[in-house]
Amino acid sequence: MQARQALTDIQFLLTEVLQAPARWQALAPFADTDGELAAQVLDEAAKFVDSAITPLQRTGDEEGCRFDAGQVHTPAGFRDAYQAFWQAGWPSLSCAPDDGGQGLPAVLECVLFEWLAGANHGWTMAPGLLHGAYECIKHHASDELKAQYLEKVATGEWLATMCLTEAHAGSDLGLVRTRGVPQPDGSARVNGSKIFISGGEHDLTDNIVHLVLARLPDAPAGPKGLSLFLVPKVLQDGTRNAVVCERIEEKMGLHGSPTCVMRFDEATGWLVGEPNKGLNAMFVMMNAARLHVGLQGIGLLEAAWQKASAYAAERRQMRAPGAKDTSLIHDHPAIRRILHTQRAWIDGGRVLAYHTALQLDVAKHSTDAGERAAAQRWCALVTPVLKAALTEQGFHGASACLQVFGGHGYVREWGIEQIVRDARVAMIYEGTNEIQAIDLLVRKVLADGGQGLAALLTTLPDTAPSPAASARRHALVEITQTLAIAAQSDAELPYWVADDYLRAVALVLLDWAWCQIGAASHSERWNAPAQALTQWVLPEFDMRAAILRQRIAQSLEIKNKLAASA
Repeated sequence: MQARQALTDIQFLLTEVLQAPARWQALAPFADTDGELAAQVLDEAAKFVDSAITPLQRTGDEEGCRFDAGQVHTPAGFRDAYQAFWQAGWPSLSCAPDDGGQGLPAVLECVLFEWLAGANHGWTMAPGLLHGAYECIKHHASDELKAQYLEKVATGEWLATMCLTEAHAGSDLGLVRTRGVPQPDGSARVNGSKIFISGGEHDLTDNIVHLVLARLPDAPAGPKGLSLFLVPKVLQDGTRNAVVCERIEEKMGLHGSPTCVMRFDEATGWLVGEPNKGLNAMFVMMNAARLHVGLQGIGLLEAAWQKASAYAAERRQMRAPGAKDTSLIHDHPAIRRILHTQRAWIDGGRVLAYHTALQLDVAKHSTDAGERAAAQRWCALVTPVLKAALTEQGFHGASACLQVFGGHGYVREWGIEQIVRDARVAMIYEGTNEIQAIDLLVRKVLADGGQGLAALLTTLPDTAPSPAASARRHALVEITQTLAIAAQSDAELPYWVADDYLRAVALVLLDWAWCQIGAASHSERWNAPAQALTQWVLPEFDMRAAILRQRIAQSLEIKNKLAASA
């Protein structure tokens, strides 16, 4: 992906569509960050991504990571690129200046990591968890731990991991068995094994800060008995901690990123936050990661679209309708449909993700309690939607872009097959997309009978929506209310329909995003994807709504029959 190719579009979305500079300057920490400064930051970021990260994409995939007796060697060039990355200050864009950061709005960091994922997803896995780890340590660690680790993580000098699941547990963290035993000096001895640890061992930095879920000796069973521990690879005196990488996984994609099986053999660690409240501290990290995963979907889809669009503009095949001679692939309606549809998702997805990043800063820094509450509601409801919908489209859309190449897309020469392989994992990690859908519907929407979602939809910051957009919003509210009633007597119902529900919400939000683009745009650049949205994307809402209504009706019918027979 060429970041500079996307820079013009992104500047338009930030400045003209979202009015982002004015919005972040209304917050005290960013009052001096004007649009010109932000543009300079993004221009330099684009240069760095294109020159230092993009060239390592294919070689990193082909060479992969090498495991040797507990040591992991990343592909050639990865360490030098990472050292240049953190020394230039890129990991610390949105971290507080007091912690060694640059104090810039979160949306600028989001744009950077979107570009990085599209340029080289495997490499980007290394710094991808830094900001979440920073927030976790900043808000939950003791002053002593902050003094030792916060700035190192904020600047990216040391990388961090999330050590959550275990071989027998999967997504059910309540089954975690790793133990943390307190010691007289205030430390703890951590003992257990973790799997699927991205960057658990590598040669990119001199130290790695592991954030590990484990149980204290007297902890209750289940997720309420989990505590969080900070366990460094290298201790303060320079000795190696008892943290061992047993192997790295052989994966479908992301060959440039080591996914490790980690063993903690009475390793020295320290409690982060309160005992038995490790998930509370960890979710600070995970929620930040979920927005970034959604951005990975956008970045990977943009990279796939760029390759497919360039190929379609050069390759000639058959005659398009009405043509006299062999036509460019791009002239065939089927190809234009593919390309314009993916463009609709990329552009609309960016508006949603960037708006969410702006809301994160509002929730953190606004002096208006109502603004903070509205921003928190947006982030709570929309983050799982972005994670699931954008990663799903990132994979399926990249596969559609591969179709543009025909047989050439299935071989390695053009690089599109690597994007498809790399994109698949984003639908799985940081909570599978099914878990995101359940989180949205069961834990977020139905918890208040759908009132929060209705409030979000009725207060979307836009001009009067189109009649079709208003109809979809009203339909979603009506379905939500009926679903809340039916779920009271059918506990399984929300779990059956959660995926369809999330997709319906995503389409309503995507429609809103494109309403904002349409109101600000005076260029033909946006016409084709806007038409594709109307013709090929939004009709899916009616299908999802029909599925939801049918399943709700079946549930209510069964309830009535049972009541009649009683």
